[in-house]
Amino acid sequence: MEMRHIWDDDNRFRAWLLVEVYACEAHAKLGNIPQKSLRVIKKKAKFTTKRIHAIEKTVQHDVIAFLTSVAEHVGPDSRFIHMGMTSSDVLDTALSYQMKQSGEILIKDLKELIQVLTHLSRKYKNTVIMGRSHGVHAEPTTFGLKMAVFLAEGKRNLERLQRAVDTISYGKISGAVGTYAHIDPSIEKYVCKKMGLKPAPISTQIIQRDRHAEFISVLAIIASSLDKIATEIRHLQRTEVSEVQESFSKGQKGSSAMPHKKNPIVCERISGLARVLRGHVVPAMENIPLWHERDITHSSVERVIIPDSTILLDYMLKKSVGLLKNLIVYEKKMKENIDLSYGLPSSQQVLLAFIKKGLTREKAYKIVQAHAMKAWDTKLSLKDLLMKDSKVRKILTQKEITECFDLHCHTKHASKIIERVIKL
Repeated sequence: MEMRHIWDDDNRFRAWLLVEVYACEAHAKLGNIPQKSLRVIKKKAKFTTKRIHAIEKTVQHDVIAFLTSVAEHVGPDSRFIHMGMTSSDVLDTALSYQMKQSGEILIKDLKELIQVLTHLSRKYKNTVIMGRSHGVHAEPTTFGLKMAVFLAEGKRNLERLQRAVDTISYGKISGAVGTYAHIDPSIEKYVCKKMGLKPAPISTQIIQRDRHAEFISVLAIIASSLDKIATEIRHLQRTEVSEVQESFSKGQKGSSAMPHKKNPIVCERISGLARVLRGHVVPAMENIPLWHERDITHSSVERVIIPDSTILLDYMLKKSVGLLKNLIVYEKKMKENIDLSYGLPSSQQVLLAFIKKGLTREKAYKIVQAHAMKAWDTKLSLKDLLMKDSKVRKILTQKEITECFDLHCHTKHASKIIERVIKL
């Protein structure tokens, strides 16, 4: 898995080595390292992950263990490696590099989700479905509009993610407390450019953790948007609704006890993992206030929450794309469910028709509500009750009443809204 590879030990140490070698190149440009020594460093600088871990067991310091392993390969010229630098110069610059790599994968994932939602929005732009507020039938909408709501949110999330990746794409090679006391600022500029990063305008011993907190917060927002999609599908898959369904593969089983079960397990997995990812936001925020120029309380936290958050969201995005690509949509059932409400979702149409005839809003509302409540109680259609009321017929003609129940009223702007979202 590409995302998991970014966070494995080999790739982490490779990123550290890039920082160190680029710093040596910059030093050589300034005449601080002989060109002959630089050639040796670039040729021989390598590490063995197993050896690093073995050394770390003794020295209890990962960067020292890394530098020792590299020195074993380079020999005497290794004295020029890490010159004027502190551990966090390597750690934080490499971490930003890895976070940028992971962010670029997530951007690609999110763009794929946006493509799928664009397709579904257009495909079902005129597929009428009951809109619900408070879980209760409200007025009809279209399934395409539902997808377009998710699409617009996905586009906002893409903008957020791109900004967050930019925010985290900063490195620092400024020494023990950020004063460049033992290293020239031009070295930081050179290393960052080589790593595809920008130099932090100011740093202490570390890059400030508000950048990392913003990145994790955006990942949590995206996860919550995926949770929102999954929750909607779960509701629409309930037996009482049955308007959509997760795909169910041949040979798949839903329950050890009940052979008939087809459960929305992918949606539930997405919703569950979103809770985990949201749980990483508070630790990321708590990493912002550190003691003075730095302490190490943030380090252990980040080794868990940053790789986990990026790997989780990558997985969730891929699962969401597969879920939506294979979603089963029951258009006939959507129409049947609209008919369950005895025409009541057209009550506003009737209300407005009365108002156009000169009735006050209060009087019109009272008439429509009385018939609506009767429809609920008697299970008769609102349209039929209105047709049979002689007082209503004095105000509205049969044709005008019928027109109030034309569902086209609710779909006539769907295409325009959807295309507006797509063009954002």
